[in-house]
Amino acid sequence: MRGNVLRFVWAFCALLLGLLGFAGVANASSCAIATAQGTTGPAAWQTYCWIDLSAYDDTNARTASGQNFSLTLDDGTVMSFNMKVTTPNALTAIGAPSWSGAAIGNTAFLGITGKPVLYQTGVGTSTVVISGILLTPPAGAGGATAYMMIAADGESTNNGETLSFATNGGNWLLLDQAGPISGSTYPTATGTGTATFTETGVAGTVGAYIMGSNTPTTLTTTLVAGGLQGAMFAVRFAALRLATVITGTRAVAADQFTSAILATANSAVLSSGATSGSGLGPFYSASVSTSAAVPLTVQESMAPGSTDTVAHYRSVLSCVNATAGSSTVMPSGVMTISYALPSLQFGDLLQCTFTETPYPHLTLTKALAASGRQFTGDQFIIGINQGATGIASVTTGGTGATLTTATTGQFQVTAGTAYTFGEQPAGTTVMAQYTSTMGCINSYAASTTTLPTTVSGSITPLIGDVVACTITNTKVAANASLTVLKSSTIISDPVNGTTNARFIPGAIVRYTFTVANSGPSAVDNNTVLLIDALPSQLSVGTAASPSFAQGSQTSGLTFTAGTDIAYSNSATAPTTYAGCTYTPVAAYDPAVRFICINPKGVMAGSNGTAPGFTLSIQASIK
Repeated sequence: MRGNVLRFVWAFCALLLGLLGFAGVANASSCAIATAQGTTGPAAWQTYCWIDLSAYDDTNARTASGQNFSLTLDDGTVMSFNMKVTTPNALTAIGAPSWSGAAIGNTAFLGITGKPVLYQTGVGTSTVVISGILLTPPAGAGGATAYMMIAADGESTNNGETLSFATNGGNWLLLDQAGPISGSTYPTATGTGTATFTETGVAGTVGAYIMGSNTPTTLTTTLVAGGLQGAMFAVRFAALRLATVITGTRAVAADQFTSAILATANSAVLSSGATSGSGLGPFYSASVSTSAAVPLTVQESMAPGSTDTVAHYRSVLSCVNATAGSSTVMPSGVMTISYALPSLQFGDLLQCTFTETPYPHLTLTKALAASGRQFTGDQFIIGINQGATGIASVTTGGTGATLTTATTGQFQVTAGTAYTFGEQPAGTTVMAQYTSTMGCINSYAASTTTLPTTVSGSITPLIGDVVACTITNTKVAANASLTVLKSSTIISDPVNGTTNARFIPGAIVRYTFTVANSGPSAVDNNTVLLIDALPSQLSVGTAASPSFAQGSQTSGLTFTAGTDIAYSNSATAPTTYAGCTYTPVAAYDPAVRFICINPKGVMAGSNGTAPGFTLSIQASIK
């Protein structure tokens, strides 16, 4: 029974210690919450803070006046009591598990620090009376007029052994159980729902009971040992457990979250912990057992080492109370990273959860196929746009198949807004010399967002989407790729002459062709042929006066006006230079329909700067 009483007290402490540790006037140094549930631990394992009895003095406890304890808990509450022991053999405080066959410490409530087990050192009957239990809350807190003491079996009750707990408070409630190290056997239990609870030992290794009594001032524990017996204690007014859940994915793999429970009055951190690994939770990282009606605040922040700030996530807080009938107001679906809870009521068992969902994030990366660049100076500009507005852009560097500065990095965007991923040429790049593909991955596997599949495709991300797209460019095979630009420049008109000449009937213009080879391959000898459909507004004839000039990168071609330009008055375009057989009969002959140009030689291939030429003729506006 004493083990149950101790555990009861310890549970109370567990709740209290969640807020603070013990500072013993004479004697209990602190209390501690287990670090792991264990294979048989109850779901509420973090609400028990086991009293560290390291300061237990058997000589003092066995005197007529007993040993006084005073514990200052994290929430500022002072818990005091007197412990008086009658025993044929000394009792001692030891750690958990008390031995290899004990349930607590082996299968449940793992990692309790300190010495929470009050343990017999020899066979016989020991009696432990904990009296004068008093909780004095901190200034400004609600009075601790109600609380719960916890008692548990700190060893194992086997054949010939009993453990009983008596209370002058509320009748004993069976709160939880810790399973045996093997099998499923428990001691025989009687007195649940009465003032005295008793365990009677059975053969084999057995599990342990965790009992609770409301607001006692005296607990009496009796340990009858065939071998040895032990008991544990705790105290509870209300309990709060805080968790973090991540929806779908993290914005960045390194991101982790710290959740904390604070005393609202002075912002003192009572319990905190961080998420870890790549899982999505729930992560139960903070737990408090409070001893009085102390207002608490729950907070969420990014853990050290995270890439992002908490502003990259939508934080939503919801709390549930396992205690039916409580009037404590619980937040539900509140978007916040800090929330001041009302003063808890006796018996409240709160589970609060921060749900973290990343706001939409987009990343664009450029890649080259192993074949590399078409020209040494080729570079690319990639960008994310919202309509005509650029959100992010970067210009690549590097040589060969290697790209540097090839990613925009990750950008947070607005849910429900359309964005596009695009590219532009930089340096010597001619986009016609590459084929482009785009692939996208959404780290949020459950998302219903449609991903773009082509360059300049659109995406409208939703909350939770973390999308990374890559544009891959592959240079086309060796080729000659000619481009032709046409332009006209006014020379004179019949009204204004050469001063402020206008494009009016009778005006004279220079009609110009600019030809370039953007491909890396040269053009076969004498095969450059332009057959241009003359605009219907122009007339060309014997006054054409052809003029040929090399580009900034020479074309390697030659041009002879008498042999390399011809005309056609056919209704359809000729298909060869030989088909251009019309001879103009006037300076500006309206019968000319097509102009045929055939410079001679091999046109050079591009080395990143396209070779070319310009040829212009004089024409008249009809």
